[in-house]
Amino acid sequence: MRWPSHRQVRRAACAVALAGVVALSACSKKEVAAPAPRPVVAVAVHADGQAMPAASLPGEVQARYATPLSFRVSGKIIERRVRLGDVVKSGQIVALLDPADAQKSAASAQAQLEAAQHGLLYAKQQLDRDQAQAKENLIAPAQLEQSTNAYASALARRDQAAQQAALSKNQLQYTTLVAGHAGVITAEQADTGQNVSAGQPVYNLAWSGDTDVLCDVPESALAAFAVGQPASVTLAALPGRRFTARVRELSPTADPQSRTWRARLTLNEPGPDVRLGMTADVTSGAAWSSNGAANQNAAFILPVTALFHEGRQPAVWVVRAADDTLELRRVTVTRYNERTIVIGAGLKDGERVVLQGVHTASAGEKVRAIAPLHPEDFAS
Repeated sequence: MRWPSHRQVRRAACAVALAGVVALSACSKKEVAAPAPRPVVAVAVHADGQAMPAASLPGEVQARYATPLSFRVSGKIIERRVRLGDVVKSGQIVALLDPADAQKSAASAQAQLEAAQHGLLYAKQQLDRDQAQAKENLIAPAQLEQSTNAYASALARRDQAAQQAALSKNQLQYTTLVAGHAGVITAEQADTGQNVSAGQPVYNLAWSGDTDVLCDVPESALAAFAVGQPASVTLAALPGRRFTARVRELSPTADPQSRTWRARLTLNEPGPDVRLGMTADVTSGAAWSSNGAANQNAAFILPVTALFHEGRQPAVWVVRAADDTLELRRVTVTRYNERTIVIGAGLKDGERVVLQGVHTASAGEKVRAIAPLHPEDFAS
C-alpha cells in the first residue's frame, strides 16, 4: 500500500480549511441582526376620575340678533346719552349730531316749497281767467295754451319742492340716533366730538329676546348637531344649573383653518341670570337621554400632539404591552380644548399612548417607550 506524500497531505488540509471558511461566511450572511427598537415618547393613561358628557363642546352665550347703530347722515357728535352696558328701549335716543347745517337745509327747502306754492296759486288764477275769457272768445287759443302750460310747470315745481322739503326734514331727523329695538349696548365705537360719516357705527346693540349659544363642531360630532336637534347647555358662571337648547343654525361649510362647523343653538328658557359672553359647555342631543341625564364615559385627557387620524376618524398610537409594538387605535374625542383633547371611548386604563412623533409611526413597529422629558407639559 502506497501512503500519500507529505505535499499531498498539506494540500488536502488547505482545501478543508478553505471549505470551512466559505461555510462560515455563508452562515453569517443568512443571520441578519434585528434592528434595535425605536424609542418613542409614551405614557400610561389613566381616567381623570370624572365623567365627561359625550360630545361636550365649548361655546359662548350671544344675542340672537346684534346690529350696529349708526347715523344715516354725516356730522359731528355733540352728545351721547348711553354708555357701554346700558339697557335701552325701542325708540330711545342714544346720540345726537350737530343739527345746524341740517336745520338750515330744512329751512331753505321749506322756503322753496312756499315759493312754489305761491307760484302755483298765481298760475291757477291765471288759468281760470283765461278759460273764462276763452269761452267768450275774448282771447286767442294760443294764450290759453300758454296759461295751461304755465300751470302745469308750476304744479311740477311745487311737487318737486315738497319732496325736497320732506327729504330735508328727514335728514334733520337723522341727526338723532334712535335705538330701533330694545337691548343692551355691547360696544362703543365713536366718541363725543368726533366727526362720523353716514353709516359709521357708533354703538353695537344686542337685541333682547332670544339668546343663542355659539360653538364650533368638529367633524366627529357633526351628525349630532343637525338643525332642530335638542341639546343641553351648562354655564361655568352658573354651576349646578342645566339649560335646554335647540340647534337653530349650522354652517353649511367648514372653516378652512379650524375645519369645524359653526353652530348656533337657541336657549329655550335662559332666564335673567344668563349674561352675554358667558362660557358654556354644549352637549349634543344624541348623547342626552330622555330623562335629562348624560351618557357618562371615562375621560382620558391627552395632549393634542397625541392625536392622529385613520382616514377621517380620530385615532392614537398605543404601545402593546405583550410585544411593545405599535397599534393604531380609533378613539372618540368628546372635547377639544386649546392644548388637550378628552378621549371618551377607545382606550383602557393603564394603556401606553404615544404622545409625540405620531406622524412618523407605523403599525406593527417595534418600539421602546420612554417617559417625556418634561412630564408637566403633558399634565391634564
